[in-house]
Amino acid sequence: MLKGIPKVLTPEMLKILCEMGHDDEIVIADAHFPAEAMGKRVIQYPCISAPEMVEAIVKVMPLDTYVKAPIMVMSLVQSDIDKGMPIPTMWEEVRARSSEIEGFEVQLGEYERFEFYEHAKKAYAIIQTGEERQYGNFMLRKGVVLN
Repeated sequence: MLKGIPKVLTPEMLKILCEMGHDDEIVIADAHFPAEAMGKRVIQYPCISAPEMVEAIVKVMPLDTYVKAPIMVMSLVQSDIDKGMPIPTMWEEVRARSSEIEGFEVQLGEYERFEFYEHAKKAYAIIQTGEERQYGNFMLRKGVVLN
């Protein structure tokens, strides 16, 4: 046991976060995401939501302050927009909670679906959650610890 570490962060997960360097990205994916097809290190967390995992990570890993949007999401595809699908509420939930933890206004950026997949292939790791809501995919860019 360690003090101050969210219980959902396993030793394997903490090792990955420690190994990551400035500008490395980690994907927090929903249950629908083709994680295994990305050819990267994949860790399964089927009993936690994507926003819960993002929150746990942001508590221990600094987000990059040198980019406009240190958290990227997958844009809604046109057919979902045409059907009237609203912007996922979890996006604002993640943005607000990350801002609270970081102490600055965290911005979310968007990648088109296939652009998100291409970036995910280059990510340091993919954490696949049990998130069942659509568009529950977040890409976090690691920053530096500033004292």
